[in-house]
Amino acid sequence: MESGDAVEHDLWLHGTVYLDIVLTGLPAMPAPGAEVWAQGMGSCPGGVANLAVAAARLGLRTTLASTFGDDVYGDFCWSTLTDQEGVDLRGSRRVPGWHSPVTVSLAVSRDRSMVTHEHRSPVAARELLEHTPPARAGFVHLASDEDDLLAAARARGGLLFADLGWDPAQEWPTSTLDRLAGCHAFLPNSVEAMAYTRTEDPRAALARLADRVPLAVVTCGGQGSIAVDATTGEEEWAPSLPVDAYDPTGAGDVFGAALVLGTLEGWPLAQRLAFANLCAALSVQEVGGSLAAPGWGDLADWWARVSQEADAGSTVAREWRARYAFLPDVLPPPPLRSGRRASATLARASDA
Repeated sequence: MESGDAVEHDLWLHGTVYLDIVLTGLPAMPAPGAEVWAQGMGSCPGGVANLAVAAARLGLRTTLASTFGDDVYGDFCWSTLTDQEGVDLRGSRRVPGWHSPVTVSLAVSRDRSMVTHEHRSPVAARELLEHTPPARAGFVHLASDEDDLLAAARARGGLLFADLGWDPAQEWPTSTLDRLAGCHAFLPNSVEAMAYTRTEDPRAALARLADRVPLAVVTCGGQGSIAVDATTGEEEWAPSLPVDAYDPTGAGDVFGAALVLGTLEGWPLAQRLAFANLCAALSVQEVGGSLAAPGWGDLADWWARVSQEADAGSTVAREWRARYAFLPDVLPPPPLRSGRRASATLARASDA
């Protein structure tokens, strides 16, 4: 692996890009034969695009290996990632006649349900990675059944971050954790962590995961996040920010992108967790996974609001300002970009 200064990218990713159609403000899930009305709607690239956009908006030079159809959905996702968000797609492929995957996400009461339609990619993951530029770090989905993908990921060098998802069979095989060999970090949520480690407490799960990877992180929803970094000897907890969650789609990906940034920058563990919690909290207040991710301008705006409220006498704001006192030191110089949000339509002519 080349040195960090010589490598063109900070983060490489592989995975499926979906066209996400997100419906928010639903009073309840529709009963059989019934119709409900959504208060809001957003369309944006989803799947691994959530992580790609979140990373790019934080200034990480991001390259993505994925398969795109040559349909209108594929056009929209490709142009949004490249032209709007600056994600490098040299390792990705457009496949004639292949149906771009689609997910409809229904956000109800701080949770979500999804309906997805997709066909397996006709291009092997290993083939895509062969054309993906090297980077200082990579992100893999641990539950993937493509063992050759994990082997290729380890061979690329750099820091390898891993996550996994819900097991629809709810079997949670402990053998899945054997795939962590060669990974630097693992970022499950508390439900996943406890299920795969056969524990009943997030901290007990964290202790077991810390035996497998140098950096173990467990996200605990409203209770914040906990982590152990064996490379520095740090063990930390960071509280979640109290926010009104409008759409939780992609919040875990935003957390992961922020953690990658802090790790590559060598921040203390407490600072990394706090920053990741803040980025995730800002994202759930917007519609859509990828385009809800905050940019540095959004983070600067949050800091300005908290500081103003603290100066006006808010005790809560003073506590948050003290906890995030590091933020002004890591903000890039202006001008700072704020993220463009998801709209309800795929039309682009009006954007010109």
